[in-house]
Amino acid sequence: MKLDILAIGVHPDDVELGCSGVLINEIRNGKVTGIVDLTQGELGTRGTVETRYAESAAAAAIIGVRVRENLMMRDGFFRNDEAHQLELIRIIRRYRPEVVIGNILDDRHPDHGRAGHLIADACFLSGLAKVETEDHGAPQQKWRPKYVLHYLQDWYHEPDLLVDISDVFEQRMESIKAYGTQFSANENSDGPQTYISTPDFLDSVVARARMFGKRIGVKYAEGFITEKKIGIRSLDALIMVET
Repeated sequence: MKLDILAIGVHPDDVELGCSGVLINEIRNGKVTGIVDLTQGELGTRGTVETRYAESAAAAAIIGVRVRENLMMRDGFFRNDEAHQLELIRIIRRYRPEVVIGNILDDRHPDHGRAGHLIADACFLSGLAKVETEDHGAPQQKWRPKYVLHYLQDWYHEPDLLVDISDVFEQRMESIKAYGTQFSANENSDGPQTYISTPDFLDSVVARARMFGKRIGVKYAEGFITEKKIGIRSLDALIMVET
């Protein structure tokens, strides 16, 4: 299956928090999208691996992605090394996405930045013919996405790109709230209070989307950084249509 957009998150719920609005937007525009989680989030204080799989499947259904899979790398202990890069290259070459959206390059949680660099490096190496991989016993062809975007997470980074998600914001929030063990959306969840389970956390998610939206004259937006300059074919792409 070829994907237009592949979103990658080191933990289940990273994609929902970072770029689910854009995924929903693009699905509405006819794009084929998918999600890959690098780890099972097994070191998370609340919930279990089993509940994370159930929640991530529910979130994927809300977003509407065509495929979601988990690479089962070790939460907290994976590395940006050859073995992990080759594992991710196989996925990139399997789905041949035009755009990859992944974790930020530097953040409060060390897994986020390490994953961001792993994703960026794997996307580049995937375009080298002499990096050889196989998928189900068949040799894979090289493939490099046209763009690699990094969604913003805990720490603030000045975005290079802001995308209007006003029309899909409620659906985006529903995908985040599917992780009932992680967030205050489910107050009956077992486990101690954590940084992301406090009632203020989801408020901050909404506040950031409002702040980014205000900067481009819409209600809600998601922000991204890119190490590659964004190119457009026409100035029409710069025009915000008033409603």
